[in-house]
Amino acid sequence: MSKDISKVMSKDKQKDNLKLRVYRNRIEMGKAAADAVAERILRLMEVKSEINMVFAAAPSQNEFLAALVTNPEIQWERINAFHLDEYIGLGSEAPQGFGNFLRDRLFGKVGFKSVNYLNGRSNHELLECDRYSKLLKEHPLDIACIGIGENGHLAFNDPPVADFKDKALVKVVKLDEICRMQQVNDGCFLALEQVPTHALTLTIPAIMSAKYIYCMVPGKSKTMAVSQTLDGKISEACPASILRRHEAVELYLDEDSAAGCK
Repeated sequence: MSKDISKVMSKDKQKDNLKLRVYRNRIEMGKAAADAVAERILRLMEVKSEINMVFAAAPSQNEFLAALVTNPEIQWERINAFHLDEYIGLGSEAPQGFGNFLRDRLFGKVGFKSVNYLNGRSNHELLECDRYSKLLKEHPLDIACIGIGENGHLAFNDPPVADFKDKALVKVVKLDEICRMQQVNDGCFLALEQVPTHALTLTIPAIMSAKYIYCMVPGKSKTMAVSQTLDGKISEACPASILRRHEAVELYLDEDSAAGCK
């Protein structure tokens, strides 16, 4: 373990508003993040009849989701669920579909009050953006459970399309090639040409509107993105850097992803 990581692990670190937690491996990271999110859910349920949550769909979220669904105290029937993004044009049962990913690991395992899927198979993408935006306005987000991409993206807000002042809540985007290649590196697709070129995504302002954000980012492939998020300029060149301006955000890392932390 490097000297820098030792310092981070010995006590919590904060960069601007962002609180950093580092754990030895993905399993410990996922369990700690799930415990923190569960505690927040329980606190919110003391003062609200229902809460609204949005979830990321990616292999980086596996350990977190696996731990979260086992918590016996969460009253899932009081939670409205959303997800961050969805490919355009995949088949309805494609395992790479983000709605399907979350259905298999979360949405289909517990009884939510509602599960609100983004429809990437709509023939009218702009109407789908309007529909989902209306749902988000009707259900302001309490908690966002997210990740960070290899190019620093949040949801599918890649550097070329990320806009910190976006007026939309949901939009159609063209995917950056680095982002598409990450899907191959993660084992979701066999080759780049199989990865869709466009997607629906919640925008940066939509994500930042959540009262609480928990960001889970394990793995060696995320080391550079984490470093840029924490120590680089806050800019659309690294969309995740905007998290440092949120009032209640926690970043969960393992030793691999934290290797570049100063």
